[in-house]
Formats: sequence, C-alpha cells, structure tokens
Amino acid sequence: MLRQVTGIRYVTPLREGGSLPGVVEADDLGTYVAKFRGAGQGPKALVAEVICGELARRLGLAVPPLVVLDIDPVIGRAEPDQEVQELLRNSGGANLGMDFLPGALGYDPVAHPVDAALASRVLWFDAYVENVDRSWRNPNLLVWHRELWLIDHGASLYFHHNWPRAQAAVHRAYRADDHVLAAYAGRMAEADAELSPRVTRDLLSEVLALVPDGWLDGPDFDSVDAARAAYVEHLAARVARRGDWLPQGSPA
Repeated sequence: MLRQVTGIRYVTPLREGGSLPGVVEADDLGTYVAKFRGAGQGPKALVAEVICGELARRLGLAVPPLVVLDIDPVIGRAEPDQEVQELLRNSGGANLGMDFLPGALGYDPVAHPVDAALASRVLWFDAYVENVDRSWRNPNLLVWHRELWLIDHGASLYFHHNWPRAQAAVHRAYRADDHVLAAYAGRMAEADAELSPRVTRDLLSEVLALVPDGWLDGPDFDSVDAARAAYVEHLAARVARRGDWLPQGSPA
C-alpha cells in the first residue's frame, strides 16, 4: 500500500476542485493536497487517483508523490465553512494525499509549449485510462521546476462506475480533439511503441496492490481480491485493444 501519514492541520480548501480538495499538513512535516473519500465522487475517485497516478509514474511521467492521508474529523473544527466541516466529518480515516508543489504554475498551452514526444506520451496515457479531464479548459497539469506534472486523475477509469458494462468499454475510442496537448502530440506511434509493452499484468498488479482495501470494498465484487483482479483484467485487455482507441495525434 502507499505510505501512510496523519493529517494534523487543515490549512485551506482549494475551491477550483469540484470535489473540494484541501491543503493539509501532516505528521511527516509534509503538506498535501487532500482528496476526501467523503466527497461526492466517493472512494472510486481515490482508486482512480492511485491507479492512474502510480501507473503514470511507472511509465516515466511526473506525478507528485501520493500517500494515504489519515484524517481525524476534529481537525476541521476551526474551519468556518460548514461545507468543509461536513466533508471532513464524512471523511474520517484513509483519504488520498498528493504532495503539494509550492510555487507550481498552472499549465498554459500558449505559454508552455511541450515537446512532441512528451505530449504524445501524456496523450497516449490519458487515452488508455480514459481521462476526460485534461482539456484546455481544465488541463490538470502543473509546471514545476520547468517540468510538466500530471495531477487529478479522479475522473479517469469511468468504466468502474458501471462494472456490468465495463467489458464494452475495453475498446472504446478516446476523443482527443479536446485534449490540451493534442496539438503538440505528433509522435503517437512512437509513444505507443515505447509505452504499450511496459503495461504488463505484473505492472498492473503492482499498482493495484497500492490501493487500500477499504477503497475497493463494495457491492461490485465478493472480495477485495476479486476487485483488484477485475481492474487488472480490464486494463490488460484495453492495452491489447489499443488499435481501437489510440488517437492518431497531430502532424509533427
């Protein structure tokens, strides 16, 4: 499982996030952007954050370190916003923490052109995990120390919100016309040749092992092990069917 830390101070909400993430200080002296299991998307958004974030990291893309952030709702007592207090009351226990990158800039496609090889790798990855939340309106990319960092993958893997129909999504095409990096992604064939052989069942199993049991325990499967196996099967089948969903990219 991911490294575990305990939140000791709720600093501030981040109003730009639909799930109302917040900045939390932890007992390891770190500061994290907290994604709460009590938010409207529920624990499946946290599952997607771990699977996508840790898979992206293993494929060589920059993702802020992730932790399991233990929250005692008492840390929200001083927060004047009733919505935040309610969110913290509903999020006691294990939540997701993403390392806060101080001074990071929000990605601007005009101000921050991206190398075609990197843009193609990011687009390949987003198409694979069906990330619908990397548009020019909401890039979910940061520029930190002159490097491009991927954040906020809770809206990915949306097949897991309807497991009975998940098989039909294995070959579902990805619409890349709205992707913030589509104009730069002129080397999709190279990105596919580099990344697809690395997405093995062993790698997927390694990533799924990082997801806390409590986030996978639900009505969809008889056991947590069965849930993990279902994710591995789906993602392994999807990479095998990449001819159906792989975007062509823009001319180099």
